[in-house]
Amino acid sequence: MVSQAASAGRLDVITIGRCSVDLYGQQIGSRLEDVASFAKSVGGCPSNIAIGTARLGLKSGLITRVGDEQMGRFVKEQMGREGVALDGIATDPTRLTSLVLLSVENDKAFPLIFYRDNCADGALSEDDIDEAFIAKAGAVLVTGTHFARPHNDAAQRKAMRIAKSRGAKVILDIDYRPNLWGLAGHGAGEERYIKSKKVSAHLKTILPDCDLIVGTEEEVHIAAGTEDTLQALKTIRSLSSAVIVLKRGPMGCVVYPVKIPARLEDGIVGTGFPIEVYNVLGAGDAFLSGFLRGWLRGEAIATCATWANACGAFAVSRLLCSPEIPTW
Repeated sequence: MVSQAASAGRLDVITIGRCSVDLYGQQIGSRLEDVASFAKSVGGCPSNIAIGTARLGLKSGLITRVGDEQMGRFVKEQMGREGVALDGIATDPTRLTSLVLLSVENDKAFPLIFYRDNCADGALSEDDIDEAFIAKAGAVLVTGTHFARPHNDAAQRKAMRIAKSRGAKVILDIDYRPNLWGLAGHGAGEERYIKSKKVSAHLKTILPDCDLIVGTEEEVHIAAGTEDTLQALKTIRSLSSAVIVLKRGPMGCVVYPVKIPARLEDGIVGTGFPIEVYNVLGAGDAFLSGFLRGWLRGEAIATCATWANACGAFAVSRLLCSPEIPTW
């Protein structure tokens, strides 16, 4: 009922891309090989952010695909419970909802496997981008990983064109997963950074059309094609006038609305919240949900960073992804 109300009127943001069912091991400290039981939740970067922003008081929607089976129905039902507009979630009659399996070995090791062989959200195409739905939103959020395949790339670029033509904001979560770009094997789902000139060149074509760009230091490196963080920021700025948000984990974040300064710390610093790490997966999605809660409502950058870091701290201290993003 809530999502019907959200879909009927204006939306603050529509997110686009991955949607999975996350199965996270409940035997903390165990290898994934040894996990015996799993907790289930909705996952995937844009899906988490759709839920996170809804929990924080924004009106959000999601464009993705799910399978015509029990996991696909679980995703749609949970999105409805969270208040996310369902208009953009298509049911794929031939493909399965993607899955992610993860274990928490310790505070630094989180092995995971993406089950995405011919999955539903991987088939997202331009036909899934409805101009009338995009027209409802003040912003669209695209994700780096969903530019890895040509038909997904075309879908996101279509949404960006429609958004820009209507004066809506375009947000890029760099969301770099090397093995989803074909750079690592199935067992390397935990890998966060592999250098790739091809990926960097691809991402550089997206940056000029963005109003907000968000990533970790490694993600900024891949977007710019250099492993010098300050130079990476300058390269991104040479291509885009977007607000750049650099996520720095326990150190919080630094935001660069306009000029890139001589030192990283000379941007607008959002101080992190000290917290015991339980599972880092999903923390970035919670972080961006918090930042958007402020940014899409015109709040001061420093305030946006505070919401972001607080939400990231909540998520990193708990096991799952979307269920751990706080409500307002």
